Amino acid sequence: MQEKNKLKILFVSAEVSPFAKTGGLADVAGSLPRSLAAMRNDIRIAMPRYKTISAGMNYVADFPVKMGWRTETCIVRETATAHKSGDESLSLPVYFIDNYHYFYRDGIYGFQDDGDRFAFFCAAVLEMLPRIGFQPDIIHCNDWHTGPICMLLNEKYSRDPFYSSISTVFTIHNLQYQGLFPKDMLKLLDVGDEVFVPDKVEFYGSFNFMKAGLVYADIISTVSETYAREIQTEEYGEKLEGLLAKRREDVYGVVNGIDYDEFNPQSDARIFKNYSAETFMKKKENKYVLQREMNLPQRDVPVLGLVSRLTGQKGLNLIVDIADELFIRDIQFVLLGTGDEDYERIFKNLRIKYPDKMGVYIGFNAGLAQRIYAGSDIFLMPSRFEPCGLGQIISLRYGTIPLVRATGGLAETITDIGRDAERGNGFSFTDFSPKELLTTIDRALEIYNKNPDLWNNLVKRALGQDFSWKKSADKYMELYGLALNKKRA
Repeated sequence: MQEKNKLKILFVSAEVSPFAKTGGLADVAGSLPRSLAAMRNDIRIAMPRYKTISAGMNYVADFPVKMGWRTETCIVRETATAHKSGDESLSLPVYFIDNYHYFYRDGIYGFQDDGDRFAFFCAAVLEMLPRIGFQPDIIHCNDWHTGPICMLLNEKYSRDPFYSSISTVFTIHNLQYQGLFPKDMLKLLDVGDEVFVPDKVEFYGSFNFMKAGLVYADIISTVSETYAREIQTEEYGEKLEGLLAKRREDVYGVVNGIDYDEFNPQSDARIFKNYSAETFMKKKENKYVLQREMNLPQRDVPVLGLVSRLTGQKGLNLIVDIADELFIRDIQFVLLGTGDEDYERIFKNLRIKYPDKMGVYIGFNAGLAQRIYAGSDIFLMPSRFEPCGLGQIISLRYGTIPLVRATGGLAETITDIGRDAERGNGFSFTDFSPKELLTTIDRALEIYNKNPDLWNNLVKRALGQDFSWKKSADKYMELYGLALNKKRA
């Protein structure tokens, strides 16, 4: 194995903050490479150049990419993200895979030809490497969009000396989204029928991009140890539990972190009043501004916050089921999110029904999200499943107490105060039921309303937690070492 902290790493993701974002994947892809760069690795990022990305960038190279019967042109452009590591300024190269036909569109996903688009992306990333003179030790692939990279390295490029020693780590951020496409994908990726079998990429008659990563990667990681175990069961395995159980020796869990410079209540310009563990009482001023912004009465009542994609995964049906009973209580509830039209409509109607208790913003608003994290008292995440979750980690950073269902990364990061008075940092429940959610909310409200000293200690404890990327980056370095050793063996 190479000397620690001297690896060459290509980090490949369909979305990377601040360039393109729909969810937590972009936050991870924007933050983890910075921590790995601070450890003196030569790490670079590759992502598609979408229409919305207009950051200043330089032309690097262009070359043809064979896509079945036709040829597409890939243009590689480069920019860099600047960041601090202590007192040192670092620069992280970002390569954009540019193709007008595939990526010059409004939006990132959800197109009929997404299979073609990300097959092109995977093939272009590998073809790019010798042209930019970068031979990585590790390619770190993320989610289904990048799964074919692992397959292509093994099935198409393994005899090429440039590629033969490259190891792969494939990270599952959400197993539910797998990238299922017709068998014709074999032609686009220039591989034979021999890979379209149940032991490889075939999945109930479809080509499965996620499965390509799971079968061919040297090491598989996911975003919490709990989720790594859960996805090997029928309940959470999304019909891939057999494969994951078969590869259990190569499956690891590493909890995500957040960028503590970006998410910092002491310096965050997006919130009204900055504060720290020592001045946490100023946090209440953020509540009053949030109430005004969400057209709610300015009162010192418990404010429950939620920032989320509006999908069934997030346990929103539990909230809907208890809404009428919840709003009998002296509370306010603020929600920011977009997604399922039914949920958007339901929450808009709740806003109309309870105008003094419910604040709703349908859409994406990064500044408002931060003000909800800072201005709420309790942050709700009653997820049906949650591979890791970043909301609960961000809310802790802002001294807002998470109330979660104990699944995946939520179970790993949040300890119920009722179960452990010394280390508890939030509230949690196990049964996925409206009754359990309401009971847990009532436990939190009881402490907030009747035991302010205990609540304040809980807020200070939350503000003192450390979920920065440093610890997680160390674990990824260990996984890279395992991948290198496995490849050499």
